[in-house]
Amino acid sequence: DEEMWKTSNMFLKVVDKFNDRSISAYVTAGHMRYLLLHDGKSEDQVKSFFTEVHELYLKILLNPFHDPNDPIKSAVHEPLHI
Repeated sequence: DEEMWKTSNMFLKVVDKFNDRSISAYVTAGHMRYLLLHDGKSEDQVKSFFTEVHELYLKILLNPFHDPNDPIKSAVHEPLHI
């Protein structure tokens, strides 16, 4: 939270480390936070990933059939029941 107030950039780069992994953060204008745990990917790849996720999130929010209070669900990410 402290990092987002230090800059006007949405992409906060690496904000922490966990074992041998890096944690990068992205904060939208509406203060939605995205975190990514990764193994040192290039900064451009991480920024591109966050930008794409943010664009998809906006498309869902701007859908007139989506209620903003409903969770975002995707059949692709649902667990398989065998």
